[in-house]
Amino acid sequence: MTKAREQQGAHERHALQAWLALRAVNGLGEAALFRLVQTFGSPQAVLTATLTALTEAGCSPRLAQAIRRGPDARARERIEWELDTIDRLKLSVITCLDEEYPARLKMIPDPPAVLYVAGGLRPSDQYAVAIVGARRASQAGRALAEELSRDLAASGFTIVSGLARGIDAAAHRGALAAGGRTLAVLGCGVDRTYPPEHDTLREQIEAHGAVLSELPPGSPPHSYHFPRRNRIISGLCLGVVVAEAAVESGSLITARLAADQGREVFAVPGFAKAENSRGPNGLIKQGAKLVECAQDVIDELLPQLDEAFKRRVKVGTAETCVSLFRLSGDEAKVYDALSYEPQHMDDVVVKTGLPPSEVAALLLSLELKQRIRQLPGHSYLRL
Repeated sequence: MTKAREQQGAHERHALQAWLALRAVNGLGEAALFRLVQTFGSPQAVLTATLTALTEAGCSPRLAQAIRRGPDARARERIEWELDTIDRLKLSVITCLDEEYPARLKMIPDPPAVLYVAGGLRPSDQYAVAIVGARRASQAGRALAEELSRDLAASGFTIVSGLARGIDAAAHRGALAAGGRTLAVLGCGVDRTYPPEHDTLREQIEAHGAVLSELPPGSPPHSYHFPRRNRIISGLCLGVVVAEAAVESGSLITARLAADQGREVFAVPGFAKAENSRGPNGLIKQGAKLVECAQDVIDELLPQLDEAFKRRVKVGTAETCVSLFRLSGDEAKVYDALSYEPQHMDDVVVKTGLPPSEVAALLLSLELKQRIRQLPGHSYLRL
């Protein structure tokens, strides 16, 4: 390593150290930290500001004194460990003063001052849609979430979700299946994967997008982290789609935050008596846009898109439609016989009137084209 690069690395570490020292001040929340850094120009300037300057900037005398004292010895040890971990894991750290910081996220009332990133963000990620929902989602709910995600990603949108079980995982997988970009926002440190069984999925997301968190490395997935995490999911996006959710769920918190942030709120309707349908159906009653396919989302978001991206969306939508309808006569007959609820192969044979051997071959063909999914017990689900 050249001396110049060593000096640059030392400078970046020192600058990040100031951010972490300011975050370690007791009683200083994200919104106040963000405001102070904007006022003084840098975290180092906040830490070295006089008591008078801090109180004039809106700090209480007690908070101003805490900032002047800085972190205690134990907190400083923690900061050094965190800096070493960031270097060792080759994580990126983006602050609200950096050009790479997502512009849409900066507009929310309480943006995170610091984002820890595994993978990479791109300017095109400003065209993002969040898809969230129940962890204990139905087969139909997961299939539809994956379809929405795949079609939106094919049209150029980045898909944002929370890496949770159920709808979130389906949303990430749909974007990856389309060769698109997807971002996962965690409720723990980026050095952890939660839930742990999504390790492989997380690696795929890092390779085709990013995994990010406002929480420092080592932070466990405490339940109280997730409601705060949800404001970042909605803040990154043009709109939020809720696929399945109970009445009191984190997904509805995300929808409420999206509405408060001026984002579009979409909901996928469901069976009136199903517990997981009560959340989306309630949102529709309150004015959320009803969604049955990706085009419903695209049509609503078009006024917010620039002309270049609108052209890209039209190309992506056309390619998706061509892919959808490129089916032979008997393939289309079998595809039409299926639905978003699991159906046994015998039922497909009855509906189509085709021989069982031919139906089995057509089901395999549709599965290879990613238009259906096979479930245990010779049941199939339309995608």
